[in-house]
Amino acid sequence: MKSPVTLAAIFAVALAATPVFADDFPSAISVSGEATISAAPDLAHIDAGVANDAKTAKEASDANNAAMGKVLLALKGAGIDEKDYQTSRLSLQPMYATSSKVSESQRGIVSFRASNRVTVRIRDVTKVASVIDTLVTAGANDVGNISFEVTQASKLLDGAREQALADARRKAEIYAKAAGVTLGAPLAITEGGGAVPMFKARMAPAPMAAAAPVPISPGEETLSVSVSVSWAIKAKEQ
Repeated sequence: MKSPVTLAAIFAVALAATPVFADDFPSAISVSGEATISAAPDLAHIDAGVANDAKTAKEASDANNAAMGKVLLALKGAGIDEKDYQTSRLSLQPMYATSSKVSESQRGIVSFRASNRVTVRIRDVTKVASVIDTLVTAGANDVGNISFEVTQASKLLDGAREQALADARRKAEIYAKAAGVTLGAPLAITEGGGAVPMFKARMAPAPMAAAAPVPISPGEETLSVSVSVSWAIKAKEQ
């Protein structure tokens, strides 16, 4: 068993060697900075659809194709480019009897339901209400999933990035002053990830004709950016 004197000597040697390894890991202060900006959305998406019931699958499908054809023609007539709308869902399903007087084993197919949905991209958000009116007037009986977004979010955040870095430096200087050291050059800068906020809303199934224009307000989106920075530090000169 090693004596207490021997153990003390080993511990002293280890302490003496510590500064040599410390030279490979510069002292630093690591902080994060944040900044936000507000921007008006410049793009909108609308999901709309038509559904038709009939006694046979063919009748339901034919009626649905004709209904969606009118909706697509209306979009084209409203000046929406064909590349800005596409089919998002198409289905044909049997409908079963639901009467409480009929046993589950006796419930058979009583009709078929065909549905078709289209997603529309609107590049002028001031026209969202008029596009919805166009869809409803053309026969769309389910309109919803409206979303707004800022397409140039990353570019708009460039100014906020400078503000976030300045915020990080401000915090680092506070810590450096409190610790009695001097702030040096940044050793590493990492931007934090985060999804750009997007407003979404759901509309109830619309009637075949709109009584009045649908009130739509895109508002503003709050875009945020964060940055993590490690700053080198050194002792203050005496």
